[in-house]
Amino acid sequence: MAKFDLHLHSNNSDGSASVKELVDTVLKSDIKIFALTDHDTVNGINDVVVPEGVKFIKGVELTCKIDNINCHILGYGVNPNSKKLTELIELGKKLRRQKLETRIKYLKDVWNIELTKEELNWLYSRQSVVKTHFANILVNRGLSDNNVDAMKKYLDGCKTGNTKFDGREAINAIRASGGIPVWAHPLGGEGEEHSPKEKFLSELKTMKKSGIKGLECYYSRYTMNECEFLVQSAKENNLLISGGSDWHGTNKTVPIGRLNTEDTEISSDRINIFEYL
Repeated sequence: MAKFDLHLHSNNSDGSASVKELVDTVLKSDIKIFALTDHDTVNGINDVVVPEGVKFIKGVELTCKIDNINCHILGYGVNPNSKKLTELIELGKKLRRQKLETRIKYLKDVWNIELTKEELNWLYSRQSVVKTHFANILVNRGLSDNNVDAMKKYLDGCKTGNTKFDGREAINAIRASGGIPVWAHPLGGEGEEHSPKEKFLSELKTMKKSGIKGLECYYSRYTMNECEFLVQSAKENNLLISGGSDWHGTNKTVPIGRLNTEDTEISSDRINIFEYL
């Protein structure tokens, strides 16, 4: 039974670790199969030096909206040089720059928090800026005890407009690159209220019609009951089964390799997406 984690973030998006540090952590944790799935960028993929005896899966996590569903789509086995995927990611950079400027203005106008030149330079130097980066600054200033509280208090009220990818375009771009599109944390992600079963099942119909091929059934913030419900839903809908911790290094409290809240060890033979990667 190989230990695995198919949802990891480096500092190319909102993780704290460099790609090398991420790989070192994978090795120390005895993980044998891993995927780098940075938000809206594939920049770190070519920096991965794959250790002997370890399988690396090239991935991405795209921030999307499909109809009224805000969702994240994981792409596994993508080609980082795919024209359609790289064009979509370039569009995303422009959208995120708009969001960045909106949040800077919001902090100043609403909270009277004006970022320093050094803080602004650090934000502008990032490949992909998300709320976690702003939260790091606020925590470093002593304005909050942790990232989650900082985001909730200072940033959740900021209306940035729709800067998400069209989910169907994102799914098509992943598939055009040779990848498999998987719905990430489909009951809700970090800090989000988990969807009731009825809501999830209704959204699943839309997501399936839109082209997803799998569900992230095992996830660090889900109970084993929730994981088993998602596995059953995947099987009933002929969807592939995946799993990952959503590790962000020190930017989250999630340990690498954790696939449920009980920290139950999950056998790799439960993850049928491996058969296609």
